[in-house]
Amino acid sequence: MPIRVTVWGENVHDQENDVVKGIYPNGMHNTIADFLRKDPEIICKTAILQQEEHGLTEEILEATDVLTWWGHCAHKQVVDEVVNRVQQRILQGMGLIVLHSGHFSKIFGKMLGTTCSLQWREAGETERVWVCNPGHPITKGIKRYFEVPQSEMYGEPFQVPTPEENIFISWFEGGEVFRSGLTYKRGNGKIFYFSPGHETYPIYHQEDIQMVITNAVKWCRPEGDNWFDKFDGKPTDPVIKIDIKGPRLHGDGQSGLR
Repeated sequence: MPIRVTVWGENVHDQENDVVKGIYPNGMHNTIADFLRKDPEIICKTAILQQEEHGLTEEILEATDVLTWWGHCAHKQVVDEVVNRVQQRILQGMGLIVLHSGHFSKIFGKMLGTTCSLQWREAGETERVWVCNPGHPITKGIKRYFEVPQSEMYGEPFQVPTPEENIFISWFEGGEVFRSGLTYKRGNGKIFYFSPGHETYPIYHQEDIQMVITNAVKWCRPEGDNWFDKFDGKPTDPVIKIDIKGPRLHGDGQSGLR
């Protein structure tokens, strides 16, 4: 079965900034979708902030195996109802790939539970991205390291929970280092954060970057059946009959607190 990907883009700088428009005339979301479609295992659609429900309706998400997320200046405009909907799908098994400044997105913060803050500098300096685990599926086809000729510096400390694995670590001309590729598991869903992708540089046109994101889609795809939280607040019947032996806070059939 093909991997069904939805590429979500904020689509603000793409429309308002002349530099970004020159690099991504059809928007970053379309650039990402276009190179993903080159892989025969992937089918791809796009969604943007400006669409109704940000293009992430229940129907769209139910037909999505992996969601990629790029945002920068409009994180607060994403409505909480959509964020909660995306969270539920991730817990059920949908993969999430968070790109660049998506570290401050509502969905990334909600899934990780921390501020996700970091150090930064916009100076167009070289970023050298080192592979930490050459055997990981996300690094397939990548050499020991690759370079991004011009990048925005992201530096430690990066206020995120300890990841399951550091896939990449970046060094910048100014001397800083950054954990630039991290994996997490939340519920049944896999999450990959990948930092290179500043919009005023042609980073998503770079072959190594495209290879990493394509590999990440394949790694993030759901495994097995989706798990649905059907908790209705009611007490569970015992497998073996038992006698009630102590005082109860809730009456018969009364829903519990949540």
